[in-house]
Amino acid sequence: MRWRIILLQYCFLLVSCILTALEAVPIDIDKTKVKTQPVDSAKIEPPDTGLYYDEYLKQVIDVLETDNHFREKLQKADIEEIKSGRLSKELDLVSHHVRTKLDELKRQEVARLRMLIKAKLDSLQDTGIDHHALLKQFDHLNHLNPDKFESTDLDMLIKAATSDLEHYDKTRHEEFKKYEMMKEHERREYLKTLNEEKRKEEESRFEEMRKKHENHPKVNHPGSKDQLKEVWEETDGLDPNDFDPKTFFKLHDVNNDGFLDEQELEALFTKELEKVYDPKNEEDDMVEMEEERLRMREHVMNEVDANKDRLVTLDEFLKATEKKEFLEPDSWETMDQQQFFTEEELKEYENLISLQENELKKKADELQKQKEELQRQHDQLEAQKQEYHQVVQQMEQKKLEQEIPPSGPGGKLKFEPLI
Repeated sequence: MRWRIILLQYCFLLVSCILTALEAVPIDIDKTKVKTQPVDSAKIEPPDTGLYYDEYLKQVIDVLETDNHFREKLQKADIEEIKSGRLSKELDLVSHHVRTKLDELKRQEVARLRMLIKAKLDSLQDTGIDHHALLKQFDHLNHLNPDKFESTDLDMLIKAATSDLEHYDKTRHEEFKKYEMMKEHERREYLKTLNEEKRKEEESRFEEMRKKHENHPKVNHPGSKDQLKEVWEETDGLDPNDFDPKTFFKLHDVNNDGFLDEQELEALFTKELEKVYDPKNEEDDMVEMEEERLRMREHVMNEVDANKDRLVTLDEFLKATEKKEFLEPDSWETMDQQQFFTEEELKEYENLISLQENELKKKADELQKQKEELQRQHDQLEAQKQEYHQVVQQMEQKKLEQEIPPSGPGGKLKFEPLI
């Protein structure tokens, strides 16, 4: 499983399904004392990377893992070799059957991207743009050769995915910051609509909710002994006096691959987060809870993940438990004790919102004018249609009058034809 974790977690896309050379030491665990149920690693689906080419990525991995030669090369490769793209050259040595499948996957992906581009162009009502030029923005494959999966494609896929995932957490932080600024912006805009008395009441209620949210139990430092022992006792149902780091690692290596990945680490922080956030409480924001979880995971990774591959080995985990910080940690500073933006940043964000709103209003006004013009043209056409209809009726009436001879007072013809 090591290759799949490295590919899908750190997106070094080609490590085969191999056993790590640094397997954890077998540990005897009394499973009857553990609340959690054993997980069949074969049933665990690889995590969604969040990339727009996620499905293509997984399909390439599935095909490459079937080639024995490639798997053997990857077994000896380290992270830097995979990131550098040197392993991409090994693609020339894989079997013809594998290359054929990879070619087909690439053709399908190129077709998917072309359909995506066409849909975008149709929505813009602009078909004069070169598709090849648009395809350049999809840098996870070589669009100049849409029929063959080459070493260049593998290299581009690795580099694109690595770069995208390395910036994924940063993007999430930026989106959260925007979310917080929007909340404050909307709160202030709402206050402007209230009279002085109502405004004071709302400000008082807001301050009360803020203090209520901040009034929570101490949050243990993520990755500290106190934090892990709490999971050991309350989640695993084991005696805190018997806490053992090796056993803890094995218990929470859910898929038994010898690593704690990002999802397995984030699961360890649930108990701490529950001290601060409750979905039933109006003052607790679940979006903020997920940002707190992300911050905790990043902190532990920075402290423990020595080779920065976004995976924690048993050796890295044990070394972290020997540090002074593990035994004597400070309490964790939660987000309610921090300021995520300045007044200047909020002002700049509000100016951006104002510009966007003005642009939308301008477009709405233009659309309204177009609508009114279309309605005017429609009314004009309807009037012309009605006028033409009346003219046609008059002409038909005159035609009928000319075809019928005039009759006398008794209904008889004035002039009878001669026989």
